[in-house]
Amino acid sequence: VILGGRLGYVMFYNPGYFLANPHDILAVWQGGMAFHGGLLGVIVGIIIFARRHAIAMFSLGDMVAAAVPIGLLFGRLANFINSELWGRVTQSPWGVVFPNGGPLPRHPSQLYEAGLEGLLLFAALGFLIWRRGILARPGLAIGVFLTGYGLSRALIERVREPDAHLGFLSFGTTMGQWLSVPLLAMGLVLMFRARPED
Repeated sequence: VILGGRLGYVMFYNPGYFLANPHDILAVWQGGMAFHGGLLGVIVGIIIFARRHAIAMFSLGDMVAAAVPIGLLFGRLANFINSELWGRVTQSPWGVVFPNGGPLPRHPSQLYEAGLEGLLLFAALGFLIWRRGILARPGLAIGVFLTGYGLSRALIERVREPDAHLGFLSFGTTMGQWLSVPLLAMGLVLMFRARPED
């Protein structure tokens, strides 16, 4: 997770800087992790572990996918407490003035993410696993997770402040939205292709 998260940040969010300053790639204490990179790291870890222990890769991935929302929930709560990754300026009554976010209230986008990517996705996966038996269809829980995360992240990015060094991309989109498109597509493919075990 850590290796993938850091390399994801280096490749997706600031490749020019790290190409010019490769000695800073390992300086994780200066900040800079990316969920999408961490996810790729976990996928590689699942593949290696499943092959070494002769475990069905999609079944293992389903179990991991069911637990990930818990980590996302606590990670986003930590982002809120640390006053990082805050939202755009808002006039809504629940806006928060962050210590390092300027004098205007901002969307507490970290809490939105904790709710959607954490609580809601965990509840949905739990319901589908315990009440609908989706673990009998390897890859389906992974597909639900990827689709749910991709949709949640793309939606919340509409109120989340984009990274200062990147700003908005084409058509007012953000890097987080662009990186969520492949997750959404892969999730839909996995959900469509998941078949019951023989």
